[in-house]
Amino acid sequence: MKKSLAIFLLSIFLMNTAFADTPFQGHAEFDEEYTTPDEKLFTGKTETLEKRDVIQMTVSQVLDGSFSFEGDEFFAEVTSDVVGDKGVIIPKGTVAHGVITQTSEAKRLGRDGYLNLSFDYLVTPDGREIPIEGKMSTKLHPLKAATKIVATDIGYTALGGVAGGLFAVQALGLEAAIASQGYTVAGGAALGSTIGLGMALYRKGKDVLIAPGDEIKVRILSDVELPVYKEEALKQEELKFPGLDIRIGNILYEKDPFGEVNTITLSLSISNMSKKAFSGMDLALMNDCNSIFNPSIFGDTKLLFSQLKPGDRYAGKISFAVNNVKDSYWLVVNDRATNKPIAKVSLDNAYKKVSKDVKKRNDKMKKGKKNYYKEPDPFDL
Repeated sequence: MKKSLAIFLLSIFLMNTAFADTPFQGHAEFDEEYTTPDEKLFTGKTETLEKRDVIQMTVSQVLDGSFSFEGDEFFAEVTSDVVGDKGVIIPKGTVAHGVITQTSEAKRLGRDGYLNLSFDYLVTPDGREIPIEGKMSTKLHPLKAATKIVATDIGYTALGGVAGGLFAVQALGLEAAIASQGYTVAGGAALGSTIGLGMALYRKGKDVLIAPGDEIKVRILSDVELPVYKEEALKQEELKFPGLDIRIGNILYEKDPFGEVNTITLSLSISNMSKKAFSGMDLALMNDCNSIFNPSIFGDTKLLFSQLKPGDRYAGKISFAVNNVKDSYWLVVNDRATNKPIAKVSLDNAYKKVSKDVKKRNDKMKKGKKNYYKEPDPFDL
């Protein structure tokens, strides 16, 4: 039995050796209806992402100058389409891979902490990996940093001088100040200035903190040639319900009563020719993670408490309080019986038709804080 098996295996080996140099023969048929994924996604044109171009992103995790380490990896997400002369070359939602290259916590003498970040590749929503060279830093230019520290320290010293002079007048009296021809006031001011200078030297700077939702600007360090997307390829998938037509005419980012930019107000046009009745309470926003955000009572509430019966038409506004206005959202209509969406309208799709003036206004609103520093801890001396 073993001998027969050995002869069989040897014959197979000899046959493979004999035909090793013979190419595999066969044929393939061309399907005229077949189109490659590139043809579905791209126009066939290319655009250059140029050196020194800036891409707006938001990080996916907290980066803290006092806790993060050099070499730590993180991911960021592109918050706005990068558009060239021929169209979109990097769509919103593209993920960037980053590494912390340098970190420093806050130090005495008023020196702030900082983070230096580098980016080496992008992953687009269609799965392409694009090598890039990019960087971002929270570190001020040395001249600006020195000017800021000096200005703050002068403020401490001047405040100490004023406080010292007032203390001398209160402690020794105005008559003593006049009798000494002002020397008591000058002495108190000098002492106060010395104390103020000491506080300035002991003063600790601020630690840097970049949190999810904070928008960062990444500068590109080298040219990258990229294909241009077709407009249809970037449209988000929507869910239609027969007879129900919902159109988003305008999208505004607004502040809540506490001053936070976390409210999205939609101008809607609704035609309900279906057999179902709806109300504003059935509307909600849903993000990429399927988190649901219900209408806000701080916005326009007329639609919120309106009934949309079969055959009704309505035009009005409705507001939603969300975690981050930069995320992607869908306006959903929930079925009361199942509490599941029966219709979904993409805000990203609608936003492409919003006027340039509204987009500029929204961009100013969503910039948020202008620095990345943590609030000082009152117990951190």
